[in-house]
Amino acid sequence: MPHERLKLTRDYYGGYESGDRRVVEKLLANEFTFYSPADMGIDRARYFERCWPGAELIEAFEFKRLLEVDDEVVVTYECTRTDGTRFRNTEVLTFGDDKLHRVEVYFGWNIA
Repeated sequence: MPHERLKLTRDYYGGYESGDRRVVEKLLANEFTFYSPADMGIDRARYFERCWPGAELIEAFEFKRLLEVDDEVVVTYECTRTDGTRFRNTEVLTFGDDKLHRVEVYFGWNIA
């Protein structure tokens, strides 16, 4: 399905923007794994414990890069927090069977 992964990717970030955890839960595979410099291979349950509370601080994502390559989508975004501060991340999302199986996050850019 061409471009379906791009839609699922937008839906995933949209769940954070709206604060609707159900959107994100529906997209994640049961065997979902999350990687970042601070979290090396945490499972779905731990992901929601560690990452979901930050959703209340997210106002909007502005996509700078959305590239679909095979079963992956490479995303670079600038995120605006509810306090007006901004940051930039790049993430690699891996899909299978219309579910998100893995996310790798590369972060560290605050934007003035």
